[in-house]
Amino acid sequence: MTWNDGPIDGCVVQPLTRFSDPRGWLAEFFRHDDLPPDLHPAMGYVSLTHPGVARGPHEHVDQTDLFVFTHGAMRLYLWDARAHSPTHGNRLVADVGAANPSLAIIPPGVVHAYRNLGDTDALIVNCPNRLYAGEGKQEPVDEIRHEDLDDSPFLLD
Repeated sequence: MTWNDGPIDGCVVQPLTRFSDPRGWLAEFFRHDDLPPDLHPAMGYVSLTHPGVARGPHEHVDQTDLFVFTHGAMRLYLWDARAHSPTHGNRLVADVGAANPSLAIIPPGVVHAYRNLGDTDALIVNCPNRLYAGEGKQEPVDEIRHEDLDDSPFLLD
C-alpha cells in the first residue's frame, strides 16, 4: 500500500502548552472538560524506551490511546488503515518529546508506532480509555501487532 502524508481523521497531535516559572514547567495533558466521555482515561502508565528502539506498529480494535511525549527525542508514526475513514491511506509523522512536548490521541484502527531518535532513554506516558486486558486483567489484550510481519506496509523510516 502507498501512504499519503496528511492528517488522520480522529487523531490529535498537538503541542502542549507549558507554564514555566523558576522551578521548571507544568503542562496539562488531560482535562475532564476537554474530552468526550468515551475518551476519558481508564488507566495510566509510563514506559521507558531505549535509544534507537521502536514500539509498534500496532493498532487497537476498541482502545483509544492518549500519549504524552515530554521527554527524549521521539518520532511518532500514524497510519490510517480504517477502510471507511475519510483519511484512509494517510500517514502522519511527527517529531515529539522534550523539544516539542506533545499530546497524541489515537483512535481505534489507526496503526501507530514511535521510535526513540535520541541518544538517551525516553519516558512516555499513556492514559488509554480502556483497561489493559480488561477488568482484573481477565480479558484478551486489545492489540493487533504488525511489527513482526515480513511484508508489513507500516514502515518506520
